[in-house]
Amino acid sequence: MEWPAYLDEYEKLVIRMNTPRVVIDNAACPTATVVKVDSGRKHGVLLEAVQVLTDLNLSIKKGYISSDGRWFMYVFHVTDQYGCKLTDDNVLSYIEQSLSTWKPTRSQSFEDLTAVELTGSDRPGLLSEVFAVLADLECSVVDARVWTHKGRIACVVFIKDESSGSQIEDATRIDVIECRLSHLLNLGEQNDGRVSIISMPALEGSISHADRRLHQMMFEDFNFDCVDDTEAIAMDTDVPCVSVQDWAERGYSIVTVQCKDRRKLLFDVVCTLTDMDFVLSHGTLNTEGDQAHEEFYIRHMDGSPISSEAERQRVVRSVQAAIERRGSEGLRLELCTLDRSGLLSEVTRTFRENGLLVTRAEVSTKDDMACNVFYVTDMTGLPADPRSIESIQKRIGESCLIIKEEKTPRVLRKVASDRFEEPNNGVAAGLLHLGSFFKRNLSSLGLIKSS
Repeated sequence: MEWPAYLDEYEKLVIRMNTPRVVIDNAACPTATVVKVDSGRKHGVLLEAVQVLTDLNLSIKKGYISSDGRWFMYVFHVTDQYGCKLTDDNVLSYIEQSLSTWKPTRSQSFEDLTAVELTGSDRPGLLSEVFAVLADLECSVVDARVWTHKGRIACVVFIKDESSGSQIEDATRIDVIECRLSHLLNLGEQNDGRVSIISMPALEGSISHADRRLHQMMFEDFNFDCVDDTEAIAMDTDVPCVSVQDWAERGYSIVTVQCKDRRKLLFDVVCTLTDMDFVLSHGTLNTEGDQAHEEFYIRHMDGSPISSEAERQRVVRSVQAAIERRGSEGLRLELCTLDRSGLLSEVTRTFRENGLLVTRAEVSTKDDMACNVFYVTDMTGLPADPRSIESIQKRIGESCLIIKEEKTPRVLRKVASDRFEEPNNGVAAGLLHLGSFFKRNLSSLGLIKSS
């Protein structure tokens, strides 16, 4: 490494100590690629590491987190979308470079774009109306993420001027866009829709990652004062099992998650806890079959654990909601076609006219191509009628609209074991599990001798 001439030896030492060291090993595990990261600790660095891996659509099958004072070590066992080890040198190089600098390169540049954020009550056809308004105002949609959960909707839409291809900076035009969209969001009874429009340079600092921003928006919009429905939740097999225990002797709170495994599950949980200003000091992740078990030892930024039942319930509900948002039910439809003005408005209007509800959407454009993914159900949330799908395909084009038969993962709630019912035994079992897990993985990586 070549050092700038103005750096003295002490400054070079500080940089070496704080630069993450990354080791990628394809020999340590027979079924996955092992990615190990260690460096000086800072708040949010775990989330950044997980974000790099999940943005590549990699699955994290196993992992552990350990920190000692100002030092941390993360180890992840990752596979590609087909469950295989990573063999592409370009991917391996990208991972190493991104994790070494903590400044991952975005797959989609938001430079010269304007961001539109919307939250409010969802209703059939709302997304179609939003895209129709943007098309009418000559705004081209470059990228968008849409999530719905329990009757609420959150969108982050990146737009540019249709004629010039640049970001929209005119204050009067921005006011018109905001007014039109606010009117749409507040047509219902609740009248609680919110619209925010952000342009460069503020965009870079406010929306560093679209999925993380959606979690933040839905967290801010979440109603934590709703009636406690613990008994109903206990009988609902679609709700992830989340618990929070105390380990008073060590000053930690232990968050445990048990649910069906899926890609980006770890990101959703870590993102929520990080944005709630918790420090994740230790943790484990393990998957068996289609089930995932995650356990995190957390504290507040000031070093204190969770101290009240109200805060405990807030954490449980927040993590459950974060897992459920991306697990929206629906048939996956992929649209890949030449981009054109009003395309999204036409497609989503076709969905609405055929009785379909969009539960989640990912919109992206590259060069002249539009590559969009929609998860759809009927208007009541039940599986879409095959005849409706067939009609939509004929109207849009069977070669353009592809049906993916994969089922959107459903989260499962399991009955709490004895470890959740008895805090002392639960903590002991958790520590035993954590210690055994660390020992097995350190041994497999050759960091300690197996006994």
